[in-house]
Formats: sequence, structure tokens, C-alpha cells
Amino acid sequence: MKLVRFINDAEETKYGVQHDDGSVTYLEGCPFESPSDTGETATVKKLLAPITPKSIVCIGLNYKKHAEEGGADMPEHPVVFMKMPSTLQHPGDNIEIPTKLASTMVDYECELAVVIGKRAKNVSKEDALDYVLGYTCANDVSARDWQGKWGGSQWCRGKTFDTFCPLGPVLVTSDEITQPNTLAIKTILNGDVMQDWNTDDMIFDIPTLIEFLSGSTVLEPGTVILTGTPHGVGFAQEPPRFLRDGDEITIEIEGIGQLTNPVVNEA
Repeated sequence: MKLVRFINDAEETKYGVQHDDGSVTYLEGCPFESPSDTGETATVKKLLAPITPKSIVCIGLNYKKHAEEGGADMPEHPVVFMKMPSTLQHPGDNIEIPTKLASTMVDYECELAVVIGKRAKNVSKEDALDYVLGYTCANDVSARDWQGKWGGSQWCRGKTFDTFCPLGPVLVTSDEITQPNTLAIKTILNGDVMQDWNTDDMIFDIPTLIEFLSGSTVLEPGTVILTGTPHGVGFAQEPPRFLRDGDEITIEIEGIGQLTNPVVNEA
């Protein structure tokens, strides 16, 4: 199923099933507890991010070509950092370039997001995908100046400004995406294709990431894992191409769809 979260014409926040023709029917039950399609047609007034994350766990340097473009060695273990849940942004809503803690180097990163569907701890690679509810598109927006120069050697400051984690437009359940490491993934900035690659280039595939992240650690249902970005990010362009007020950025992943957000300066 393609699950959506939305505001209906009665101003209620609901879950639904998006069908091939674009129509939406209401979902009965919680997405984490074997929900069912009611068949009742819904009016989508406003599309929301398909999940409200319990936590957002992110992986850096997880594509071979991306590590190469940044001049980094291949990591021995997954490189982990966090985004606060307050970074969440909905499809179609603004990515804000920080002006209070100002940045002139805000970058895009197309990423496949994994949503954990049931409590996971010490999960094996062989069983890892059984714990996945589904997948969605993510943009790991990053202020490179705060990430690299002013963040005290940590990435979180540059990665966790408000609006820096758009998710959507749908959550595709794991029964429809059985091979998540075979998906085409791209970024389109103002109509220009900036990243165009495949999730098969991950250094650590998704079962390996789930095994690693759940080691001696509980991953609660609703945990979102951002699995890294391929080469072609803005800082690696010649000349560098960072996000600016008035831009439009789209993340596209095979089998999921397109996540589009305009870019504005923080008020």
C-alpha cells in the first residue's frame, strides 16, 4: 500500500491509502497495527509528511561515489548522526534557509528513508526487513558551514535546523518494496538533475544498517532512518551550488514518487 497522512475537509488529520489514479481512501486503524483500507473516499485538503518520527537516525558517507567526491575514506562502521523531530517538513512546504544562525551553504541530499514498524533490538541482517513498515523519500538538508566549520566537529548543528527533513509524499509499505537496495534515486533542482544514481551503491545496505543501529539499542516503531545520499551534492558541484531563496527542490525515488519543496529565507 501507499499510505498518506493528510488533513481532510473537516480539518481532521487522518491516514489513508493512495491509489494508482491518485484518489485516497481512509485507512482504518494505526499504520503500525495491521490497518485496513475502508474504501471510503477521502478529500485531501493538505498532504502531510507520512509519518511523525519517533526519532530520526541518519547515516553519513554511505554511498561509495559520494565518499569519493568528498575525499573521504570508506568508513569501517556506519557513520551515525541525528536530526531532531522538529526538522520534519511536509511535502510542498518551505525549506527555510537559516538567518538567525545564518548559513550561506545550505545543501540538498536525496535519501531513501526507512520507517521502523515494530520494536527492534539486536536484530539480525537476515530478519531486519521484517521490522520495516515502509519507505519514503527524504531530503537531508544540510548547512555545510555549520556542519564543517562551526559545529564543534559534530554534524548535528548543521543538520538539525527547522524544516531540514522533508519527508513524503507517501509511505510505501515493505510488501511493495522488497528490494530497497535496487532503487533509482535522484535530486532535481529548478529542473536540473543534480543527483541521479541507485541505492545499490550503498556501502552498508539497509539490513546491515538495521542490524547495526539496533545493536544493544531499541528502535521504537516510528523511528525513521535516513540511509545516506549519492554523489552530486551541491558542495561538490563546480562551482558549488547551494540552495537559495526562490529555488524548488525535488527528491525522486523509484516506486515511491516525488517530494517537492520550495526554498525561502527564514523570516
